[in-house]
Amino acid sequence: MKITESKLYRDKCYINGEWIEADSRETISVNNPANLEEIGTVPKCETAETKRAIEAANEAWPEWRAKSARQRSDILRKWFNLMIDNKEELAQIMTIEQGKPINESRGEIGYGASFVEWFSEEAKRIYGDTIPDPLTDRRIIVLKQPVGVVASITPWNFPNAMITRKCAPALAVGCPVVIKPASQTPFSALALAVLAEKAGFPKGTLNVITGKASAIGDELASNPIVRKLSFTGSTEIGKILLQKCAGTVKKVSMELGGHAPFIVFDDANIDDAVTGAMQSKFRNTGQTCVCANRIYVQEKVHEEFCKKFVDAVSKMKVGDGLNEENSSGPMIDEHSLSKVEEHVEDAVALGAKVAIGGSKHSLGLNFYQPTILTEVTPQAKITTEETFGPVAPVYKFKDEKEVIDLANNSPYGLASYFYSRDIGRIWRVSEALEYGMVGVNTGLTSKAEAPFGGIKESGLGREGSKYGIDDFIEIKYVNMCGLDK
Repeated sequence: MKITESKLYRDKCYINGEWIEADSRETISVNNPANLEEIGTVPKCETAETKRAIEAANEAWPEWRAKSARQRSDILRKWFNLMIDNKEELAQIMTIEQGKPINESRGEIGYGASFVEWFSEEAKRIYGDTIPDPLTDRRIIVLKQPVGVVASITPWNFPNAMITRKCAPALAVGCPVVIKPASQTPFSALALAVLAEKAGFPKGTLNVITGKASAIGDELASNPIVRKLSFTGSTEIGKILLQKCAGTVKKVSMELGGHAPFIVFDDANIDDAVTGAMQSKFRNTGQTCVCANRIYVQEKVHEEFCKKFVDAVSKMKVGDGLNEENSSGPMIDEHSLSKVEEHVEDAVALGAKVAIGGSKHSLGLNFYQPTILTEVTPQAKITTEETFGPVAPVYKFKDEKEVIDLANNSPYGLASYFYSRDIGRIWRVSEALEYGMVGVNTGLTSKAEAPFGGIKESGLGREGSKYGIDDFIEIKYVNMCGLDK
């Protein structure tokens, strides 16, 4: 499929219910990472267009928040149904612009849609409280109200789900949204706007703006009309946005970098652990913030695990994600590929052994071989830095205390995983790991029903679940007096 032939293709921004170009008429080229061919262009918007999107959202806010929870729920449900009806086309668009294998793209469309379905239902369950007052002539009332205009800045690695996970709860409670998608993957965001328009969102309620990240990000973070900013991306950029948001004391959600430990204890089911490691490490070619970055295996089962892990990786097929047989696609760009190469070369120079892979793929371009490194040293960059690629470093450990200390020795605290069949150990390690999410005997934890988010330098707030709606709500206390007169 050519993206330009899709009925969901738009090469313009969506502001206040209209498809617009940048004021300058400048555009940004979008390339397929599998072959580097240009697949289209999008407007290169800057501050002026961002202000218009924010103002449009603000003008739409009174009408949107005034709708009943049932009315907002019904529109969100229509959006969900349209995503499911157009699942294949959305997946094709994603694979062409992002590179991930088509089956993974289909999975992401279903995953992304699940947040819209979940929050369409939660829209009707935003309960307040009535609290007994110490004095008999009054009552304490607690109301939950929408925070206001919400800005969402989303990454390229999950160009569908990161939008729905942020925007569905905002829209459910009555907040209009302004979305800034990554410049590498704008067409997935614009396709969602096409479907949102068909679902019946009032103009200005949902806006998508593409363009210069720094100019758009600065305006979204500093504009006083924006009352909440939700960002998924690197910890470095997240810290900059936090500083900018401080000027207007915005609410923020920050889903930032990770450096997930993946622990295999000697009482684990090794076959299950290998399956989990494959799912966690190599999904999306290792380009996820929750993927396994450090694989710790207890001494007794280290050799068995590594042998089976290498065997599983050897069966992976690398290539264009549109080919149904391929399970690993390209890196998003040359910069990402260079970082992977740097981490592998550094680890090997410090004594690591390449068990499989270890270099660019024969396909060239942005393709890298799925790689396993053993005997990795603590001094290697890959031990402390997020690689964001298809490289799995494996470490050996002796006992439970040692591996918990190793796992927690990181400024990041997003996702973690471990395999064990000892119920006592499962409780101890789950509570000891300093991470916002812990996967026990699984390499996949993300779902709409569960709170997604990290601690330490991995972020603030939660997305998904009943907790994910709280970040888009203000709590108002009403003291109602004189009730005995």
